[in-house]
Amino acid sequence: MNDMHFPHERGDTTGQDKPGVPIDVAVFAVRLLEFIAILVSGFIAAALVGEGMSATDMAVHQRVVVIAALAYAVFSESFGCYDLDAQFSLRTAWQRVATGWLTVALFMITLGFLLKSSDAVSRGWALALFLGGGATLLLVRAGCTFWVRRLKQRGTFNQRVAIFGAGAQGQRFAEYVASQERLTIAMVGFFDDRRDGRVPTSAANVPVLGNLSALISMIRDGRVDQVVVALPWSAEARLQQVVSRLALTPVKVRLAPDLASFAFARRPMVVLGDIPMMTLFERPISGIDAVVKQVEDQILSTIILLLIWPILLAVAIAIKLDSPGPIFFRQPREGFNNKTFKVFKFRSMYENAGQIDFIQQASRVDPRVTRVGRFLRRSSLDELPQLFNVFAGDMSLVGPRPHAPSTRAGGRLFSDVVASYAARHKVKPGITGWAQVNGWRGETDTEDKLIKRFEHDLHYIEHWSIWFDFYILFRTVGSVLLPKNAF
Repeated sequence: MNDMHFPHERGDTTGQDKPGVPIDVAVFAVRLLEFIAILVSGFIAAALVGEGMSATDMAVHQRVVVIAALAYAVFSESFGCYDLDAQFSLRTAWQRVATGWLTVALFMITLGFLLKSSDAVSRGWALALFLGGGATLLLVRAGCTFWVRRLKQRGTFNQRVAIFGAGAQGQRFAEYVASQERLTIAMVGFFDDRRDGRVPTSAANVPVLGNLSALISMIRDGRVDQVVVALPWSAEARLQQVVSRLALTPVKVRLAPDLASFAFARRPMVVLGDIPMMTLFERPISGIDAVVKQVEDQILSTIILLLIWPILLAVAIAIKLDSPGPIFFRQPREGFNNKTFKVFKFRSMYENAGQIDFIQQASRVDPRVTRVGRFLRRSSLDELPQLFNVFAGDMSLVGPRPHAPSTRAGGRLFSDVVASYAARHKVKPGITGWAQVNGWRGETDTEDKLIKRFEHDLHYIEHWSIWFDFYILFRTVGSVLLPKNAF
């Protein structure tokens, strides 16, 4: 629904006689007040700090103020200071205004350096302008935010919207509007041409006022600003007939989403050629992000292997001395796109005790685990060979931990506990992850533990960044290498 471009912030659901004032008028007033605030702050700073300035110096400082105000007008647009969500949320507004003003300060410093003109400006005045201007901008924006909110509460920005089509699609649309706190819409009513008693007298607490002719009559009387046509998209002939008549009226006409679209109301819209399409799911960590993460994995895994090879050698010797059997243990796990690969681990159980199919997770007191293996599991040293999996491209340093297909939680397969469990496989599995550093590792003996781990994995997938990876790696040192839940 965000892509229908209704003015944000919802009004009441009853009609109003007068047309609403476009919210762009209020936003323009905010722009103008902030521009004036910078000019006034600069001139006051010059008056307070610039005692003894010559007329020429004062003119230079005044020009700098004007340039700063113009620069803020440009940067503030870039940072979304005048987007509609910033008009009603003071926190959002202050964050963006502060970012825009700081960017202006850096821009002015850079400009002065490149033009070799910084010596012509008083340092005290520049500091006074930065601090005073920033404080004034925040105060002005606070006042403007409360002012705009009050106008919104009075219904000043409400646009009078009529819905043609009182069926399930129109009712769903009306219910959506009523549930949104960020729409300035006053519902005029429903209109529908159907007969034989199928049209109710009201729907979704909005009255049904008549047919298409009645709607056009209200438009001619200047009582409607927008019309939303809420007819099934499959009824192409009827849609064209209604729209062709409404096209002759001086109002904005929009087509409501089909019923299926409401289930994906928050999904973004894109235009393919001339056809709007809804993006239901994006491939996470794709494009340049995928390249960055691959480079991160290759470089860091190589560096770590070069640094810890003595530890790997010592662990290998300890395993051989402790019990007969191979040094490494390879087990099938599900990776990216549900493809199976074999994960490398240092052997921590007696030979032939580690299962390949129908895997039973290790418990706190597990007779299958060797003496060296118990230490390796508690310190997570048994996971270090997975660096070879990272180097081979099967895994990442950071990601959801890989599990075997037969692993169970509370006696049930992971995929049976969480229907969308396969969503973890949208990215490569990792040696460590967001769930692990938050304590959700070790045995998943209950379904709740699995659900918590799954929720953390999805959070990582949806919010990935290279800095998030580094943060998890940093926390891994304390949370994974010295864990409470590993055994």
